[in-house]
Amino acid sequence: MPGKHLALTDKILAAFYAVYGTLGYGFLEKVYENAMVLELRRRGIAVEAQAPIVVRYRGQVVGEYYADLLVAGTVIVELKAVKELAPEHAAQLLNYLRATSIEVGLLLNFGPKAVAARKVYDNERKGNWARKNTEKKGEEWDMDEHGEEEWDTDEHG
Repeated sequence: MPGKHLALTDKILAAFYAVYGTLGYGFLEKVYENAMVLELRRRGIAVEAQAPIVVRYRGQVVGEYYADLLVAGTVIVELKAVKELAPEHAAQLLNYLRATSIEVGLLLNFGPKAVAARKVYDNERKGNWARKNTEKKGEEWDMDEHGEEEWDTDEHG
């Protein structure tokens, strides 16, 4: 659903362009992550940096990843500071969405030109799976419980 969390993603994008307008291009990703946390909180938006995502296969942990930002518990934001976005950057965000109950993500690049992409992966498309909170309050996904599904994407920006 393209309009899901649109008001929130618009606020996140406004924060992104504010940070980009101040810092520009050339810093490491961590600098932009810290600035985004400050800017989102300044705007009264809840944000968690380095939100854990645990992936399981047949009940065993096979990977733990960290989303750059989890905003208001409903939008994953993946930050980049590269000259140009590559297909694997979008794939990373889509896998984070696929591995959680979160349906909306933003891919934001603090490159020579500010670039933003909005991705949507509806839970109905993720197959019959169960999510549990880990001790780290991250998301868990058991690969054995998922079917293969096509990704539903929506570009925004």
